Amino acid sequence: MKSIKLLLAVVAIMFGSAAAQAGGPIKFGPKVGLTVNKLHFNQDVLNSDNQTGWTAGAMLEATVPIIGIGADLSVMYVRRNAEFMVANNIKDDNRDYIEIPLNLKYKFNLPVVSKFLVPYIGVGPSVSFLTSRKNIENAYKNKSVDWAMNFGVGVQLMSHLDINARYGLGLTKAVNTFSSATESAGIEGKNRYWTITLGYLF
Repeated sequence: MKSIKLLLAVVAIMFGSAAAQAGGPIKFGPKVGLTVNKLHFNQDVLNSDNQTGWTAGAMLEATVPIIGIGADLSVMYVRRNAEFMVANNIKDDNRDYIEIPLNLKYKFNLPVVSKFLVPYIGVGPSVSFLTSRKNIENAYKNKSVDWAMNFGVGVQLMSHLDINARYGLGLTKAVNTFSSATESAGIEGKNRYWTITLGYLF
């Protein structure tokens, strides 16, 4: 946990410094939301269903004036629930992460409307650090670090209220096998998830 806290502090300082040099407004605030997660396995022997979880944390946003290009950095506590079928048996895998998504975004400056409503699109990488159990039924394990690429859309209301929906495409293995009985099968799973958040920026 000490290494995670150090990493978060370093990333936040670097992001804040870059934002200040850009000369644009810097906003910060809390956000909460829901996640809909599915483990995508590379073999048909495992079937996973969508499961709902939750997330909560804080976001830092910086925007370059006039041109509408900016970025946001979040530190979120995420519960990703999963339920999958193995040999006709249902397995639960509820995982907790500290997630750090960094998104580049473009805000659409619409005449008149922008005073009240600003839509935007965003894309960027995300890294998640596992904080819950690793082993599942002595046959599968959750990886300690999970990388993903996020694609999202959102809208800011009255310059403060931020509503965002993004799709996370897992890039690395989130779950794989480690027992002698299943390791040779090469079974692995990657996260696929939707995250919908509501934030308030000061």
